[in-house]
Amino acid sequence: MSDSSPGSVPAGAFTRRTLLAAAVVGTAAVAAGCTSSSEEDAADAVTPAQVDQLAEQVAVQTALVAAYDRASATSPAVATEVSVLAAQARAQLERLQAAAPGPGAGAAASGPAPAEPVLPADPAGARAFLHAEVGRAAAAHAAACPDFTGARAALLGSIAAGLRGAEGQLA
Repeated sequence: MSDSSPGSVPAGAFTRRTLLAAAVVGTAAVAAGCTSSSEEDAADAVTPAQVDQLAEQVAVQTALVAAYDRASATSPAVATEVSVLAAQARAQLERLQAAAPGPGAGAAASGPAPAEPVLPADPAGARAFLHAEVGRAAAAHAAACPDFTGARAALLGSIAAGLRGAEGQLA
């Protein structure tokens, strides 16, 4: 009688797992070979108007980081309370700067700098100030998001959503 137990496989034969794994690897290799860097470059390309919009978003986020710094300077309690949110705003700024093309990506948009809002000296006023500034930045990023596609749109959308969460924490 021959050995027909399910665990025995003749030498040189492929198991279903081996064939499945080879099919998955082969499909991934074919898919990777079918994409070209020019497609990725075209999808990542931005128009001159979008470059300006990204520079504006970098300026918005830079102003928000400065607002956190100003509010944190009002009192140690505020500084402690918003330290995590301030670190998140800085990380978001770094990601925006990395996504903005060109040498002037870290520079503020041209034109006169907007007047800084008055920062109340008391902790409750500082939190209210930050609440308003975070809301303003979230709205600016959300408004710019539809003008982009791909990774930049996702970045602006995720920053706007994160800032809305921070706005809720500051309420």
